[in-house]
Amino acid sequence: MIIEKARDLNLLNTFRVSATASYYAKITTKSELVEAIAFADRNNLPIKTIGDGSNTLFVDDYPGLIIHIANKGITWSHKKGANKQQVIVSSGEKWHSLVVSSLAKGLYGLENLALIPGTVGAAPVQNIGAYGAEIKDHVVELEVFDREQQQWLTLSREDCEFDYRDSLFRRSDSNPYIIFKVTFELAESWTPNLRHKDLLNKFSDKDVTANDVFSEICKIRRRKLPDLNSLPNAGSFFKNPLVSSEKIEKLRVKFPGIHGFPTHRAGFQKISAAWLLEELGWRGKVQGGAGVYENHSLVIVNHGNATGKDIRLLARNMGDSVLERYGIDLELEVGLVPLRPSS
Repeated sequence: MIIEKARDLNLLNTFRVSATASYYAKITTKSELVEAIAFADRNNLPIKTIGDGSNTLFVDDYPGLIIHIANKGITWSHKKGANKQQVIVSSGEKWHSLVVSSLAKGLYGLENLALIPGTVGAAPVQNIGAYGAEIKDHVVELEVFDREQQQWLTLSREDCEFDYRDSLFRRSDSNPYIIFKVTFELAESWTPNLRHKDLLNKFSDKDVTANDVFSEICKIRRRKLPDLNSLPNAGSFFKNPLVSSEKIEKLRVKFPGIHGFPTHRAGFQKISAAWLLEELGWRGKVQGGAGVYENHSLVIVNHGNATGKDIRLLARNMGDSVLERYGIDLELEVGLVPLRPSS
């Protein structure tokens, strides 16, 4: 394993912003991970782990060790009861490639999560979800390294404390766990998940296959979201806010177009952050080198010369406008690095 000094992170984040890590290590084995952590501990360095950097904004240079998890390998042969199969996947595998491979092997459950950028190890961190599906419904357990206890552990789905675009791993900047492998349980027989309105409208009265759903979701995402190679971005920058039903009713008096969606949390509904930003005219706006994508107001893009600070300032202005008009505080879906209140 090689530990690099002053590593440029431009190609290690999908915003393609320039930032420098004091130290960088690319990890492919357990022993390399333990060695890299020992190096950081000896030198009193903070650690940030990344996969493809698809949910990360480098607001500034990173004064520590970036650990790039790049291990590979998938084990498909673990049977678990009738019509179920467990699949063990290394964190460095590409998420979309896993979805494609699962379908090719006749294993179902991930097709609604097609074309989400990033790696498998990053997926549980924010409990990725789209089109009526969430990763938590398919995770069995995670193999992690605990930096505090200096040992390998197995965390169950319950241990991960999954919530809407959230998990145990997001709730503390000093989270001690580094995810190295994820075990999923997939189905050998397909049951359509058409809860999302786009899928329901398309397939409500038709015979549909898993590949049909997969293809349709890929079409929708390509239509709504910019190509990372032409307009660097990190997908949705904000979460859809959870708002009390009581507050929504009060807001609806002044803003009749506000619509709440059911959630698992009693007394709360989800509001479309994209709708809030759209109503405020943010779609297509440009601020310096950063801008809001012309086809989706939740997506901030780098038009070519934006810094991490430029993108963070635009996001702050967007959030402030929503708070001022609606009294709703938008929570970031993208992680800021380094995490500083003033960033």
